[in-house]
Amino acid sequence: MSDTAGEAKLEVKQASKEVKESENVAEKYSAMTVSKNSDMNMGELSSAFSAVPTHKPVKKQIQFVEDKQEFSRFPTKAGRRSLSRSISQSSTDSYSSDSSDDETSPRDRTQVNSKGSSDFCVKNIKQTEFGRREIEIAEQDMSALISLRKRAQSEKPLAGAKIVGCTHITAQTAVLIETLVALGAQCRWTACNIYSTQNEVAAALSETGVAVFAWKGESEDDFWWCIDRCVNTEGWQPNMILDDGGDLTHWMYKKYPNVFKKIRGIVEESVTGVHRLYQLSKAGKLCVPAMNVNDSVTKQKFDNLYCCRESILDGLKRTTDVMFGGKQVVVCGYGEVGKGCCAALKALGSIVYITEIDPICALQACMDGFRVVKLNEIIRHIDVIITCTGNKNVVTRDQLDRMKNGSIVCNMGHSNTEIDVASLRTPELTWERVRSQVDHIIWPDGKRVILLAEGRLLNLSCSTVPTFVLSITATTQALALIELYNAPEGRYKQDVYLLPKKMDEYVASLHLATFDAHLTELSDEQAKYLGLHKNGPFKPNYYRY
Repeated sequence: MSDTAGEAKLEVKQASKEVKESENVAEKYSAMTVSKNSDMNMGELSSAFSAVPTHKPVKKQIQFVEDKQEFSRFPTKAGRRSLSRSISQSSTDSYSSDSSDDETSPRDRTQVNSKGSSDFCVKNIKQTEFGRREIEIAEQDMSALISLRKRAQSEKPLAGAKIVGCTHITAQTAVLIETLVALGAQCRWTACNIYSTQNEVAAALSETGVAVFAWKGESEDDFWWCIDRCVNTEGWQPNMILDDGGDLTHWMYKKYPNVFKKIRGIVEESVTGVHRLYQLSKAGKLCVPAMNVNDSVTKQKFDNLYCCRESILDGLKRTTDVMFGGKQVVVCGYGEVGKGCCAALKALGSIVYITEIDPICALQACMDGFRVVKLNEIIRHIDVIITCTGNKNVVTRDQLDRMKNGSIVCNMGHSNTEIDVASLRTPELTWERVRSQVDHIIWPDGKRVILLAEGRLLNLSCSTVPTFVLSITATTQALALIELYNAPEGRYKQDVYLLPKKMDEYVASLHLATFDAHLTELSDEQAKYLGLHKNGPFKPNYYRY
């Protein structure tokens, strides 16, 4: 026998011995871990592991049950399309985002619901069943609004009301719309934001007979077309408006002045929309009474403050996966929305700066432990910019040019005017869509700035908001519509009004049961001492909560 053959035989024998030792150790360790009554001490455990050979073990061939089964190196055409969507599609997208195989615009297709009606325009009416489940889930956390629906349903306080609405179309909004219908109203609805519509919810509403004109990802032209379809329809003339942002009110005022004059009341819930109403009122052009829901206590404190405190992180996490600890963040505006955002960011360890024009809000920020600065002073060092002012050009192209690579820019205000997005659509800058609602803006030197939702409202465009908070806002809106529609002639003139304090307190009281909260009642003597009625209102209109 040659030396080479002998060495080979010796190596095979040695390898066989090593495999056997490995199997013995594995068997010993497996018995040790599986046995519930094992008394092996740490010394024996250490000894067991030390018995494992330190040199390379012999590799064994793994045999599959069906060797003939092979996977294609490259996916099929359909598979590639599916893979591409799964990578690029953000987790913020609902089932409805692109579930229709027909990618043509909803405007170019005629759809019919089960009742034979085609008076709607949504992404896919076949998503009705899924949308209905979404609405039913939302109802579980909107018990106060459901309670209002049950209490007033027999009275039909909105009988004869023809409400045209322009709000975010989500499962929570659907609960409000169906409450208005249950109270006797006829409704036509469109979206106030081109990215916030839940397509399956829009389909579910259309199936019930509500004329909905909205889908996620509308163009600017689609947006105004949908508003026009809601207002301009044969044989139906609105007499109430529920608006979020003022676009619907502005469109009717400009394009259909005769219809606008016959409106009995407007309910507006956003800073931007309220600002537009006050401008009309100041100019003497507001010919109908309007209710400012945005500045009601229940809206300011719960929707603006507490809701944004939670949803700002949700939107940023879903879109960017960013870690906030140690990040330098500037929040533009320290109103209720700004306060909510700052509280959440501070809790996660971010270094938060504030920009403000109002000395009172600026002083509040200082007392809360934040540094108040001008944006230009720190623009080069900031990791995240969040705007929540309701203003325009809060972040300009010059400031965006000076931001560092990888910075995130987003907006928590209603309007898309706060970030100068239009100035970024120039030939020298490259837009790269990396996932849904997330764009990388690339400068010639390779610098990237991450823009979320194209500067539109972050939380409803990129994530969701807590259902319970929306229950508070929706209940407030419903009561405001009931009040304006049923008010005797002369109670409200052609002006903008705040929600009555008694109504604010009623909305709050409806939601206390969720927390099993029990209010203390005033005695007659105490009520007399304070000069109050025992059942409220408990604070004057000028009180600041």
